[in-house]
Amino acid sequence: MRVVVTGAAGFVGNGLARHLVANPDSFGRPLSKLILADLAKGPEDPGGGAFAEWRCGDLASPVWLDAVFDEPVDCLFHLASIPGSRAERQPDLGWAVNLEAPLALARRLARQGRETGIVPRVVFASTIAVYGPLGPDPVTEDQPPRPVISYGAHKLMTEILLADLSRRGEIDARSVRLPGIVARPVSGSGHGSAFMSQLFYKAKAGEPYVCPVSRDAAAWWMSLETCVANLVHAARLDTHGLPTTRTWQLPALHARVDDIVAALDRQLGDQTGARVRFAPDEETERLFCRFPPLASPVALEAGFLRDRDANSLVESTLAGMQR
Repeated sequence: MRVVVTGAAGFVGNGLARHLVANPDSFGRPLSKLILADLAKGPEDPGGGAFAEWRCGDLASPVWLDAVFDEPVDCLFHLASIPGSRAERQPDLGWAVNLEAPLALARRLARQGRETGIVPRVVFASTIAVYGPLGPDPVTEDQPPRPVISYGAHKLMTEILLADLSRRGEIDARSVRLPGIVARPVSGSGHGSAFMSQLFYKAKAGEPYVCPVSRDAAAWWMSLETCVANLVHAARLDTHGLPTTRTWQLPALHARVDDIVAALDRQLGDQTGARVRFAPDEETERLFCRFPPLASPVALEAGFLRDRDANSLVESTLAGMQR
């Protein structure tokens, strides 16, 4: 089985790569090749020897795509993207990476399906940014998407194309809408929700932190361990009975920032919670931290996971940071 992971040098991509290297039988048949695709190798080598191969280059380059897809692919995990805040600042880059690149990938894989009869399975990392502003009522799995940033709009457009190509039998796609995954390494990557991860890094380092949202602000959270398990589960789902949208809202943990701070305090002690000060930024809180409860019974029934509670999320995340 031949698997490609785009964005393999990123936080989630590297976690997925490490999982697949450690569990090459994740799909019920052995992996013959794991191709790790990104602009450059990541700081952490997932291992795998000759089994896992880096192919570094630009998603927008047809020549590089020819090299990545020189043989038929059984499964593609498309994780590569430009984060929302950066895409707003650099709209041409966001358009190229978050829309043109996945559309080109989808069409290339559809051509493979038509020409070789090997219909590739595609797992697409979409986003809760497709919803736009949310009211106080719980969000259900039929919540209509109304994105207010280009990142969410581009992800939604890609979901629609993947569903249409799946309807035609040319690919077998599954889009999963990811919440805030913690704890991403601190960087200037443009993740507007970076504060969700910085809470963990500052707490673990025993440093003070000025949080840009209020203590009562609520978000949807997921540990990297749970995220990777959900991506693999999406790839394993039987095609029969999938929704026509081919899209799943993952059952994320709904928690206030203060709940996470309290759980960090319980795990780390040493007055961790007392070192967090709150200085809310209206725009950051509006976009990333006014989320109502999330109801995902269909996704849970299908076998997708969520972190049980704030304590479980914090314990899993801190363990991953100590790796």
